[in-house]
Amino acid sequence: MHSLLKEIRHSPLLWMLVVVPVVIALEHIMPDAHTLLFVLAVIAIVPLASLLSHATEAVAEKTGDAVGGLLNATLGNLTELIIAVTALQAGQYMLVKASIAGAIVTNSLFMLGASLFLGGLRHRVQEYNRAGGRLHSALLLMATIALLSPSAVADLNFPGHEATVQRLSVALAVLLIAAYGLSLLFSLKTHKELFASSDHGEGGGPALPVAVAVPTLGIVTVLVALVSEIFVESVQKAAETLGMTPAFVGFIVVALVGAAAEMAVAFSAARRNRLDMSVSIALGSASQIALFVAPVLVLLSYFVGPQPMDLQFWPGAVTMVMIAAVVTSFITNGGQSAWFVGALLLCIYAIFAMTLYMVPPGSHGPV
Repeated sequence: MHSLLKEIRHSPLLWMLVVVPVVIALEHIMPDAHTLLFVLAVIAIVPLASLLSHATEAVAEKTGDAVGGLLNATLGNLTELIIAVTALQAGQYMLVKASIAGAIVTNSLFMLGASLFLGGLRHRVQEYNRAGGRLHSALLLMATIALLSPSAVADLNFPGHEATVQRLSVALAVLLIAAYGLSLLFSLKTHKELFASSDHGEGGGPALPVAVAVPTLGIVTVLVALVSEIFVESVQKAAETLGMTPAFVGFIVVALVGAAAEMAVAFSAARRNRLDMSVSIALGSASQIALFVAPVLVLLSYFVGPQPMDLQFWPGAVTMVMIAAVVTSFITNGGQSAWFVGALLLCIYAIFAMTLYMVPPGSHGPV
């Protein structure tokens, strides 16, 4: 505990942790101050993400970059899963689908692109184990095909097609979860030597003891979940005040804030030339959302939602997810990167963001 307090005292960014209890208290005292809660929630997530970064890096020093990346992706997606379950209970299925598609695109384009860009600014050429990138890219492509199937069936518009789409969604959910389980077995057990990290990264200085880092991970994850729920509850009203469209909010803003904790770790690892961990976090998180979080939400909707949710996404969302999967597949095939590669990924993400921001409210269909 002394080492954790020392870490906080010597990091001005972590001093912002005082905002966390403030925003939680204000949510009960002033629940209608949506814009204020929105701003404070964003500020509160930043130091929590930084603290999560420190704790995850301490665990990764003992487990290796592959397991450390998986751990960070899982913790980050656990927060998004909690938020999505809350939206499911309220019947906000379009918000759930927008956040799912947005998280996949944000992680695979923005997080990976920014990691390659920031790492490339400090290191002329960076190398990483391309086996991990190829595995996650293949999983993303498979998940995108699964998302295309319900939409294709729905377009046929035959009698009872809605029930068929629902049954197909459940079958696909089970299949995707099974595929994700097999990928973990493949990468962490039967062929784990293929995904070993190269020993070329820089040390991150004194790390937290594992005995302190592990409980810190749990506590910070809970706090991130609490603050993120406040963020999601306030973001819609705040977006109207700030002139943002619902499409932009669900696909871009919610996804960026939800992935803040993972981004902090991925960017830090890339700057220290530990690109294996950055790629594992970015693409591992994207594939985990597509193959685990989304299917679990479909199955959970039968128990916590007012009605079952399906995997039928609107065409624009599926198109963006498909482009992200194809682009990352090409990018990660070489095993080397420079800053310009990251810049290209960020430009593609900016194209999506500008498109969604420019669409007038009411013209974007189900988003």
